[in-house]
Amino acid sequence: MVSESSDADLSEIKIPNVPGGAEAFELAAKFCYGINFEISTENIAMLRCVAEYLEMTEDYAVGNLVSRTDAYLNEVALKSLAGAVSVLHLSENLLPVAEKVKLVSRCIDAIALAACKESQFSMSGRSDSGNEVVISSIVSQPKPIVDWWAEDLTVLRIDIFQRVLIAMMARGFKQYALGPVLMLYAQKSLRGLEAFGKGRKKIEAQQEHEKRVVLETIVSLLPREKNVLSVSFLSMLLRAAIYLETTVACRLDLEKRMGLQLGQAALDDLLIPAYSFTGDTMFDVDTVQRIMMNYLENEVEGNRIGYHADDECGVTLLSDMERVAKLMENYLAEIASDRNLTVSKFIGLAEIIPEQSRVTEDGMYRAIDIYLKAHPALSDMERKKVCSLMDCQKLSREACAHAAQNDRLPVQTVVQVLYYEQQRLRDVMNGNLMGGDSPALPPKVNIFSTDIRPVSDELSSLRRENEDLKIELVKMKMKMKEIERATVVSTKSSPSADKPPLPRKSFINSVSKKLGRINPFVRADGFPLTNTKARTRPSKDRRHSIS
Repeated sequence: MVSESSDADLSEIKIPNVPGGAEAFELAAKFCYGINFEISTENIAMLRCVAEYLEMTEDYAVGNLVSRTDAYLNEVALKSLAGAVSVLHLSENLLPVAEKVKLVSRCIDAIALAACKESQFSMSGRSDSGNEVVISSIVSQPKPIVDWWAEDLTVLRIDIFQRVLIAMMARGFKQYALGPVLMLYAQKSLRGLEAFGKGRKKIEAQQEHEKRVVLETIVSLLPREKNVLSVSFLSMLLRAAIYLETTVACRLDLEKRMGLQLGQAALDDLLIPAYSFTGDTMFDVDTVQRIMMNYLENEVEGNRIGYHADDECGVTLLSDMERVAKLMENYLAEIASDRNLTVSKFIGLAEIIPEQSRVTEDGMYRAIDIYLKAHPALSDMERKKVCSLMDCQKLSREACAHAAQNDRLPVQTVVQVLYYEQQRLRDVMNGNLMGGDSPALPPKVNIFSTDIRPVSDELSSLRRENEDLKIELVKMKMKMKEIERATVVSTKSSPSADKPPLPRKSFINSVSKKLGRINPFVRADGFPLTNTKARTRPSKDRRHSIS
């Protein structure tokens, strides 16, 4: 540069873009003047890059800085996984010179080779019978097993980290074993992201873009095997994806993964906040509905492949669906108190819960009751639509007793509950269901007690419940008669009524009369319960009988 300058009085020259800056140039100058200094993993990257930049090759001197740094890399720095990771991390600030001298690719190859060796050594004591065995052993652990070197990889930039993992898989590293590594990297790189509460974003645009790129890259690297990642981790990624507004494909991929493992989810995993400020619902109901649809599609596909109810797989599938149904009922009950939750959204989410997977309707009834309580302004038609979601025949005795006295339920629903409970008690007292079975409950589940009480105690208890139900039914009939009388009076008082109106048969009156015909209520002593003050009128042919 001095010789090429045309200035004869040149006193200083400027060397722009020196890799490693003034510190690296000072070390190169010391090397030229024979001043001793120590080469280490902390300075080897910038020494190699500055030597290349200053053309300190063997063409100018034997044992020049390029050959000295290459020898140190091959014999010391890249021999250990920790050393290779350290050099690679320092090389991130030395691009593109580090790429030109192949420092980055050499470090990545060294890391991939060392990681595969460590992984094979750590798995040598485990079973080698297949991927499923190893996966099941990983899932059975309370926490995923993270190799000691995984913590070192978390310091890498996301694009370099991605290249390392791809190189590891190219050398035979199993993709399902990347799960714990990705979890560790995601937890560290997405730390501080306020994605667990509804509030305005407190993150700068540049930082938001960086975290978005990190998240989308992590999702693209997730293993395709089922049950490798926990549902809580997938839920955390999905919350962050919604918060950071990642691509639609990224979010749909996470929703599909959660749907495949919905049977392992907890309620908190589904309580995803809705990050909007337009007065919408507190939780993201649409996302959970799509997750549930993915689960159902996967189960339908599994049935098409060849699951049978008699097989062990079929039994497992049924129990998994029962867990999912219970989970969704709890989710419905949790979001039901949200005043911004519309009837259509509530009904839409409840309708996709398979009815055959619900052992009882107690969970659905609880969610409906909470929703009706939180939305008192619903019309009669809307309340009927909401209550039609549950099958009154599958309510437990405790739920029936509560529903019979629930003023928030429509009258038709209460009558239906009383009718089915009355029918069940009649069947039990007739001896058809002495074994404890009930039309309201499947025989495989007994939610009341684990012991078998004597028949006499059971009958006495049923008689007491019968009496209570009869009182409730009488009260209901009295209310119906008052409504009918008020209707008749208002009709008579109408000026346009020239003729006395014919008696109208209302729906409530017809239901009441039908219930009266099939009333099986008896007294505690076993004889029919009669009213001495209001005896029934004798038949025509016995009206004048002396007997």
